[in-house]
Amino acid sequence: MQQITAPELAAWLADASRAQPVLLDVREAWEVALGVIDGAVAVPMQTIPERLQELDEDAVTVCICHHGSRSASVAHFLTQQGFAQVINLTGGMHAWATQVDTAMATY
Repeated sequence: MQQITAPELAAWLADASRAQPVLLDVREAWEVALGVIDGAVAVPMQTIPERLQELDEDAVTVCICHHGSRSASVAHFLTQQGFAQVINLTGGMHAWATQVDTAMATY
């Protein structure tokens, strides 16, 4: 599984010349309410199997959670389901909040 750091993802999202990835936030609703990356799609981890048809298996998908563990599990699951381009955000939203958007709440 591929990995990406918060600063690398921020640079990618800021680069208008690059195709933008799907940002799949697998945290719980209460976590998403604390802060989210603009454009992220919130699909809690436990609902991924039943909502799989909502996701594009051909799109580059960056999986996001609090610290990177749940998103790594989801990324692995998606890869097993035939998704070809899945990337895990290492350090998750905590890394994003401490390295990219320091105004965002940490928890």
